[in-house]
Amino acid sequence: MSVELNYYFEHLDAFPFEGWFDGMTQTFEILEKVKPFLNKLLVEPDIHEMRGEAKGEVHFHGNYYVGEGTVIYDDVTVIGPVYIGKNCEIMAGAVIRPGTIISDNCNVGHGSEVKRTVMFSGAKIASLAFSGDSVIGKSSRLGSGVITANRRFDQKNAAIKIDGVKTDLKDSFFGLILGDSSRLGANCVSQPGTHIGPYTWVFPLTNVRGFIPREKRVYNEERIVMTDNEIVELKP
Repeated sequence: MSVELNYYFEHLDAFPFEGWFDGMTQTFEILEKVKPFLNKLLVEPDIHEMRGEAKGEVHFHGNYYVGEGTVIYDDVTVIGPVYIGKNCEIMAGAVIRPGTIISDNCNVGHGSEVKRTVMFSGAKIASLAFSGDSVIGKSSRLGSGVITANRRFDQKNAAIKIDGVKTDLKDSFFGLILGDSSRLGANCVSQPGTHIGPYTWVFPLTNVRGFIPREKRVYNEERIVMTDNEIVELKP
């Protein structure tokens, strides 16, 4: 087991650009391709195209494309180059930063920040979350308050060790690889370079790192302590 693309993403067709993954074998190649691809798609031809609906004031900067049926709510900031597909919903106060591809039928929640992230079709990021330098698989979820930590303290390249084999992920900025139909519950944190296989659930308040295989449930065992309390009327 390694960072092979097809282990994490079984639905490469759930993406708006046919053949985009041709020739790719490793997960980190996705993020390597994003910037030059968006430059050729949006920057060089100088595209500023909004085919969706803005409900309120939306702040666009740089080059962007927004597909039909997408609704962007008040006070959203889009800093290009950014591609947003069809029938998406970007909630109020969200920030979409450069190098992001959001496929069709995706959602980004209120106040969330999305930076150099690739979202497959049907992926969702809930409110007040941060997705940085990450790939979110088909129909996968980041819950409210999730943080994908995307840089090591020592600023070295992110790396991951799987079955004793260490792989350099080729970038000091590298967040999360989240396989198809997986989910991180509210207030989870993933450490830089984390790889999570498809159909895995990480329960709320869990801090994860390294490689987590497919079809797992991941959680911290906690002991809740309950004692008697005096009656105190709280002041206004």
